[in-house]
Amino acid sequence: MTSEHIRPRSSSRHTAARRGAPRKTTSHPRNRMAIPAALAVIAWGAALMMAPPPLPSAAETAQASGTTLPEQSITVAATVPDISVDRDGYSATDGAQTLAANGTNYDWAKLVLVFAGWPTTESNITVFTRWMRQENGVDNWWNRNNPLNNGWGSGGGSGLGSYDSLVTAAEQCADALHRNSGYSAIAAGFAASAPTSEIEAAIWASPWASSHYANGAHWSSRPADMVKAPTDAWG
Repeated sequence: MTSEHIRPRSSSRHTAARRGAPRKTTSHPRNRMAIPAALAVIAWGAALMMAPPPLPSAAETAQASGTTLPEQSITVAATVPDISVDRDGYSATDGAQTLAANGTNYDWAKLVLVFAGWPTTESNITVFTRWMRQENGVDNWWNRNNPLNNGWGSGGGSGLGSYDSLVTAAEQCADALHRNSGYSAIAAGFAASAPTSEIEAAIWASPWASSHYANGAHWSSRPADMVKAPTDAWG
């Protein structure tokens, strides 16, 4: 018998590989989800680009059509009362401690005005410093701690008394000018911050000095020098 040579059959997989057939690939589920998402983003961007512009305002519409908007007005009845608003005023005034620390004749003049409740204006301070010079001079204006030789509360009716400090002297001076009726014109002048000549004339006419300063003949109108008193004079 003739034996046949039987060739082994190759599997189809090997045959396809030998013939160069392409291999199957399996797509990943994540890649399949990314494609629709990308398309959605593109569609959203396109929608924004195609959004309609904002509507024009009434003024722009009227201007484009050549029309004029009607004027608006409001009528208030005559019976409505006017409303006024009061606003507080603000000012700064040196306190007694600050003035005492500075310690000059100008500071003492301000201190009297502060205690009396009068404005510390230039005209008021000018009159006070001139007045102090007429009474005690400038170089020793704090003499007996009584710059204006005031007899009110100083223990000396003729004005030759003294006070324990210049602060007390300022308090007593303000009190005397307020309470003695003979000084009412002086007080009114300081309260109104009147011109210096008006206040000085009131001082000359008052009973403050028996000489009445020779009705102004013994009164100097030049500015008083600024002089500081000893620290212990202020108490």
